[in-house]
Amino acid sequence: MIGDGMGPAQIAGGMYSTHEPLHLERISNLTTGLHKNTSADDLVTDSAAGATAFACGKKTYNGAIGVDVDTMPLETILEEAQDKGYRTGLVATSTIVHATPASFASHNRLRKNYEEIALDMSDSNVDVMIGGGAKFFREREDERDLYEEMRSRGYYVSDYFARDFEADLFSEADKLMYLTARDSPLQKGQGRDYLPMASQLTVEHLDRIAGDDGFFAMIEGSQIDWGGHANKDYYIVSEMLDFDEAIGAVAEWAAKDGETLVVITADHETGGFAINKGSVRGDTLVTGFTSDYHTATLIPVMAFGPGSERFTGIYENTEIYHKIRAALGWD
Repeated sequence: MIGDGMGPAQIAGGMYSTHEPLHLERISNLTTGLHKNTSADDLVTDSAAGATAFACGKKTYNGAIGVDVDTMPLETILEEAQDKGYRTGLVATSTIVHATPASFASHNRLRKNYEEIALDMSDSNVDVMIGGGAKFFREREDERDLYEEMRSRGYYVSDYFARDFEADLFSEADKLMYLTARDSPLQKGQGRDYLPMASQLTVEHLDRIAGDDGFFAMIEGSQIDWGGHANKDYYIVSEMLDFDEAIGAVAEWAAKDGETLVVITADHETGGFAINKGSVRGDTLVTGFTSDYHTATLIPVMAFGPGSERFTGIYENTEIYHKIRAALGWD
């Protein structure tokens, strides 16, 4: 699970207006580490290079989607999982063609080539895709209707305009794409509410259709990052709490399952966000920012479940890929 833009300050104790502990704080047997998130061409990574490091185990240039520094495609961990018979899923509060989900199921020289990325995603064979970006699938310059093309390959495809997001969607077919907005989804504070429910339903659905073969899912709280770019503490807080609810839903399911590794981290921190002197836990925050872009601060990595002991220490972001593979016995 990836909280885009989540840095150390965002998991500090006084970041929410309640005295109840966060779901993240309630997880037993949680191991913690830190990753170094520089890209191949910059001390400060962007989300594309950061997510590619997680997905492919290689450092690359800022803006690269699932390709190396020479723009050559790299096999992603999601694609390797598919080759091994795993079922796969991608859930995000950004568009589904945004940098992080795209880096797990697409290959492109530039993260902003959204229509090209949508073609890759539509042909990726990912079992569940939930996020925004409907226009990149239906309002295209090449006039192709990727909804209909995916339906011809056995997907149930729907969006925010046709029906609400609900549990019944997952009974329509094994393969599902649901697009939550024409472009980017709303902020949590503006009414978006699907991430916790989508996270839980996705892991339940993938586990059900996988049988004994296992599944791999990447779930992103995308807009924590956007709050950092905007230097708006309330935006960060509301998005982080939403992501925490998603963590809680997945953690509760995984604890009962007992066979699922859950890894929680972020590709980078955004804004140099700090909780400053004068802040009162559960009451008032005095915050500050050093930037409207990403920073190079070390990023927490938290894990629980089988193989979670591998995630302690300080290491490069590319090691998360290798540690997951080792935990799954793929090395």
